Amino acid sequence: MPIKWSALKVSEAMDMVEEFIDQAAEPLEQARIVAIAARGIDDIPQYVDERLAHLIGDIGRIDHIKGSISEVRKSLPIGAAAEEQKRIESGNQLVLVA
Repeated sequence: MPIKWSALKVSEAMDMVEEFIDQAAEPLEQARIVAIAARGIDDIPQYVDERLAHLIGDIGRIDHIKGSISEVRKSLPIGAAAEEQKRIESGNQLVLVA
C-alpha cells in the first residue's frame, strides 16, 4: 500500500536537522568546557555549582537529539524515500494528499 505522505521530504528534513545539529556540536562542546571550568571557580556557592552541573547536563543532551533524528529515520517505511526519489528522477508525478 503506497503512503500518501512524502517519506522523501521527511528524510530530507532530517538531513537538514542533522546538518544544523552537527554545526552546533562544536560551539556546544566549547560552551560545555567553559561551564566545567566555571565549576572550578574558588568558593563558588553550591547552588551555583548545581545550576552549572545542570547546564552541563543540558548541553550534553545533543546525543538525545541525534537519537531522535535516528528514530524518525527508522520510522520511515523501508525504501520509501529512495523509491520516491526514483519516481521524481524518472519524471513520474506523485500525488500527495495533505
